[in-house]
Parts: sequence; C-alpha cells; structure tokens
Amino acid sequence: MNVEILEDPKPELIDFLDQKIADFNWEHWEVSERKHIAVQITDNDGNIVAGSAGRSFGNWLLINTLWVSEELRGQQVGSEVLEAIESAGRARGCNLCLLDTLNFQAMPFYKKHGYETQWVQENYPKTGCKYFMVKQL
Repeated sequence: MNVEILEDPKPELIDFLDQKIADFNWEHWEVSERKHIAVQITDNDGNIVAGSAGRSFGNWLLINTLWVSEELRGQQVGSEVLEAIESAGRARGCNLCLLDTLNFQAMPFYKKHGYETQWVQENYPKTGCKYFMVKQL
C-alpha cells in the first residue's frame, strides 16, 4: 500500500471519496430520502433579490443558506424567506430545523425567530466562531 499526501487533490478524488461515504451512509440510515428545497424572491425584472436553500431529511429541515440583497435588509424580507422555507419543511413532515451561522452573520436574527444555539465552534476558522442552531418547527 502507498500513502500519499496530495496538496492539490483532483476534484475527481474528492467526489469519489464523498460518494463512497454517501453510499455507506445510505445503506445504514433509517431515512432513504433527502430532498432539496429552496425559496426565492424576485423583483419585477425577474432578478433574485432574496432566498434560502436547504434540504429535508427525515424529521429535519437543514437550512444551508439564507440571503437577502443589501437594499432589502432591515425590511422583514429575511423573516419572510425564513418563514416560507420553514413552512415548506413542515409540509414535508419536518418538525426540527438545523442551521449554522458565523459570528459576523445572523445569529441574533435566528434567535429572534426561535432558534437556540446548540453548539459553538470556537476559533473558527481562526479567531471567529460558528453557531449551530436548532428550532422546533
């Protein structure tokens, strides 16, 4: 056997390893489906001005992103997007939601909407932190 450290691995290797772990996990999880979900808000010209994306997985809605354009921040648009994706998750049978946010992002916003910090990753990536937050839907 040869062990190699690859400083700049090819994307194909990363994809191969990710797929092998995914295959193993799907063989052992009690849930056999993970479905993407998203919400978008567009302006009159069809440009996306806010949105959120994630996936439903068993009892969980997993939110990956929530973004609002700079000009719409502070106008409750983020709240509208969050409520819409949570509602869509509930419609899929999710009763819990998980997300993470960085110390310079939106932790107070999520707390205002009922999310509780379950874990804080300190020193992420160096001097900041990452909050993992959960809400009962």
